[in-house]
Amino acid sequence: MIVTNHRVDLPATAENSVVSIGVFDGVHLGHAAILSANVACARKRDACPTVVTFKGHPKQVLLGRAPRTLTTLAHRLELFRRAGIGHTLVLSFDDELRSTQATEFVNELLVKELGAQALVLGFDSKFGRDQKGTPELLREMGIPVEVIDKVVVGQRAVSSTAIREAVGLGDLDGARAMLGRPVSVLGEVVHGNALGRTLGFPTANLDLHHELHPPAGVYAGRAHLLATHADHSIEATHKAVCNVGTRPTLHADKPRALGELLVEVHLLDFEGDIYGRRLELEFTQHLRAERKFDGLDALKDQIGADVSAARSILA
Repeated sequence: MIVTNHRVDLPATAENSVVSIGVFDGVHLGHAAILSANVACARKRDACPTVVTFKGHPKQVLLGRAPRTLTTLAHRLELFRRAGIGHTLVLSFDDELRSTQATEFVNELLVKELGAQALVLGFDSKFGRDQKGTPELLREMGIPVEVIDKVVVGQRAVSSTAIREAVGLGDLDGARAMLGRPVSVLGEVVHGNALGRTLGFPTANLDLHHELHPPAGVYAGRAHLLATHADHSIEATHKAVCNVGTRPTLHADKPRALGELLVEVHLLDFEGDIYGRRLELEFTQHLRAERKFDGLDALKDQIGADVSAARSILA
């Protein structure tokens, strides 16, 4: 997938494309339906399936505040690639873009710069100044548009807001049902204090770049190590145990700041240096709450039990 981060970097000659527009936070079942329809439409038209998305959440500009994201831009791009999208244009949602008239956005960006032959949009998609960019406007302008109906799970429309709520509450099953895949985070492996290695359970510390994760606790899951080459495909998958928390046994006298949680992943049956690599972690099942142990020996015994439980769950 080609990623363009600035409009000025678009090729001078527009490639024929089918375009979808949105934040796509979480890339949930509703988003997946849009992306799938986009790819199918592009295939029929011999065009490039294309997404226009945003670096930051538009609500930051529109409302002065934005929700914590389910998926960072890097994570969304990886999920777009897996969905078959061929090109993603990443825009900065700022006051200039906010004030752009919908007709100008369509004529200049979508048609002239991206070569849009058609659009595939969600049922609630609107764009442009005062949100006047609607399917009706596009049809009036002579541009074919396919509108994808909302996806309902458990009598509730699938939405990023509903999934954020489920993830925040630790409802992995509810979130998974709306995502169409396990709850996951994508982060970079950074250096910690290497105590896990001393205990016999080396961990990868993840910097999630503010991506939303489940509440504190210990989880069984699967860790996907992403390749370093351009397409960032999954290089290997490992069963894993993850601790989300404050490490109370180690930091009893110096508690971490409120809301500051570490995400540490132990890859089962794996040895190697993955510092600086990108790791996508799927949360499969909650094993137990995080708690303080009497000492490192007790903590080591419990980690061993956690590993055994995870092996059983993930078998």
